[in-house]
Amino acid sequence: QVHLVESGGGLVQAGGSLRLSCAVSGRTFRRYAMGWFRQAPGREREFVAAITWNGSWTAYADSVKGRFTISSDNAENTVYLQMNNVKPEDTAVYYCNGVDGLAPALDYWGQGTQVTVSS
Repeated sequence: QVHLVESGGGLVQAGGSLRLSCAVSGRTFRRYAMGWFRQAPGREREFVAAITWNGSWTAYADSVKGRFTISSDNAENTVYLQMNNVKPEDTAVYYCNGVDGLAPALDYWGQGTQVTVSS
């Protein structure tokens, strides 16, 4: 089983920055590319960004292109999401997961990390 632990969320003003971390462990986690998803109140969970462990492929939702950057640290088994120029509409609980294309690959989720952007 793959274990996912997200951290780094918090309260930030619009235009500010945050860096989220996802610590990944388990016997099979390198089988998957990794991604970030988010869920705002009253909305469905949505794809944000994804990356392969060697960094050769990345993908972003249109809403975050040019503002967010996903990266991976193979030595630390950690995936990051650098969030710059955040907007109030980025407010959500952020989760990481393995990805299959742009869809979550695992049928379970970590606890997520709350990001709140004030205007």
